[in-house]
Amino acid sequence: MFEYELHQARHAELVREAADRRLARQAARAARRGSARQEPEGRVSDGRGRFARAA
Repeated sequence: MFEYELHQARHAELVREAADRRLARQAARAARRGSARQEPEGRVSDGRGRFARAA
């Protein structure tokens, strides 16, 4: 019986850890999406006229 209780406790610990990691991943994803909306990045240059034409 004792082994079963240890198994149940370990299972509960793993479930909590997975939930914590899932929450952290969701928060990081939301933060990335939020920062992308706040500071949109445009094109730096179009690349034309950067180099001289070759002969």
